[in-house]
Amino acid sequence: MSASPFELVGVVHLLTLPGAARPGSPLADVVERAVHDARVMVDGGLRRLIVENLGDAPFERGAVEPHVVAMMTRVLLAVRDAVGPEPGLGVNVLRNDVRSALGIAAAVGADLVRVNVHSGAAWTDQGLIQGEAAATLRYRTQLGADPRQEGPAIAIAADVHVKHASPADRQPIDVAAKDLALRGAADVVIVSGARTGGQVDLDQLQLVRRALPDHPIWIGSGTLPGTLPTLAELADGAIVGTYLHRDGRLDAPVDPARVRTMVDAARALS
Repeated sequence: MSASPFELVGVVHLLTLPGAARPGSPLADVVERAVHDARVMVDGGLRRLIVENLGDAPFERGAVEPHVVAMMTRVLLAVRDAVGPEPGLGVNVLRNDVRSALGIAAAVGADLVRVNVHSGAAWTDQGLIQGEAAATLRYRTQLGADPRQEGPAIAIAADVHVKHASPADRQPIDVAAKDLALRGAADVVIVSGARTGGQVDLDQLQLVRRALPDHPIWIGSGTLPGTLPTLAELADGAIVGTYLHRDGRLDAPVDPARVRTMVDAARALS
């Protein structure tokens, strides 16, 4: 996985897929919106995207249904065709189905997956979710996508004290982050606010940076152009989603002007 001095990762939030708990959009509409948003982000200067099925809430606690994997694979292939081979591409299968995310990533040539609970456990709106780092790492190796192997690699970006959840073991965030990176072998540690679009607690972020001075850390939510200079002092990148949508509304398309504003703010850091 390539990296820039401060990496911005644009989120392609999928519309509700057919077969979700709430009525979904026709798959053709899901693909059309995803392609539109991806093109706007790449045209605006973003060089890494991650596709996630945010519209499918409420989510499954464990593995998603097979149609979700098939449909997300179709969407990601359409996104790749639309934006070309250069931008990095990631997959996040919500709530926590990293095994499916790895399978999709291997099929479409993506180089990143995000997993909400990789190590430890968390109480969430789906109940208790327990990390399966060992199984995830073994499966990545079976797919030939471990960074230590030859050939295309898939990096694992994992949340510490993930949003919309409470850590089950009440471990301090710096201790949990060290376990996540050093024992769980997460390639990137993500620090987020309490909810989607929520700004990160700078004191918590600082604790994680002190615990992992040389490990890649990304902000997982709530990044604004005005907060980038402060965040860049403590993090190596940010996953940006809510702000990029028109009026900050997740149900609206991505706004080209907002993308340019965010990218310009990141470029001004150097």
